[in-house]
Amino acid sequence: MKIGKQSAPYQAICTSNPETIIVRGHDLVENLVGSISFTEYTWLLVAGSLPNENQRRMLDATLVAIAEHGLVPSVQAARMTLAASPEAVQGAVAAGLLGCGSVILGASETSGAFFRDIREEKEASGSSTEAAAEKLLRRYKEQKKVVPGYGHPLHKGRDPRAERLLAIAREVGLAGIHCEIAKTVEKLIPDIIGKLLVMNVSSAIPCVLLDAGYPLLGLKGVPLLARTAGLIGHLLEEQTRPIGFIMSHAAAAAIEYDGPVPEGFVANEN
Repeated sequence: MKIGKQSAPYQAICTSNPETIIVRGHDLVENLVGSISFTEYTWLLVAGSLPNENQRRMLDATLVAIAEHGLVPSVQAARMTLAASPEAVQGAVAAGLLGCGSVILGASETSGAFFRDIREEKEASGSSTEAAAEKLLRRYKEQKKVVPGYGHPLHKGRDPRAERLLAIAREVGLAGIHCEIAKTVEKLIPDIIGKLLVMNVSSAIPCVLLDAGYPLLGLKGVPLLARTAGLIGHLLEEQTRPIGFIMSHAAAAAIEYDGPVPEGFVANEN
């Protein structure tokens, strides 16, 4: 399925000649290399313009908040891939990123779209933020859809990462309608959904970045970019203190076979 029209053969990110490389209108060597941070460069590449200091700080905070989260499945996939193919660091990084989906790291994009829908409902109807959020939440409940970005298996009472990101947004004067929507949704969830589900980092990232002017379609790339750094750290450690096969053996020990076996067969994989 095509993403959009394919009739315009143009791109506006990078061009070059033998002497100069241009990125988003800037001379890479003269204006960017050594002059801006990688966070600023990321904003430029994605949003098309350089961020101001508050925007840079907000994106930087989200990248730091989500880069590392221990031995989650995507990290295990990366480390075990490197254990099986130690010459292919790039393949191990790719394996980890391929393990990032709707459950791991993907909720930032869906949360951002959810907040956008509430904002558009509020604007179209002229209703309050609470009324618009309640309408969308009740629709999600009727359709038995999970509210993206709320609830966490560990951080049940509060996600400290989410609280810190919202605090930074307030500190730098970027907290706006999307942060208001995110907190309103959290307040309404117990009555409408029937359980306490606090904001997690995957709903905090989109609300603070959308209020900062970051594009909705770029949200999914933020946790992917951040987690790439975390994966590289894990893969360096895997090369010096390998645990890939330990995790593999632990899985074999933890999961029992319950399928049919020939009469008299006794399993012994040790």
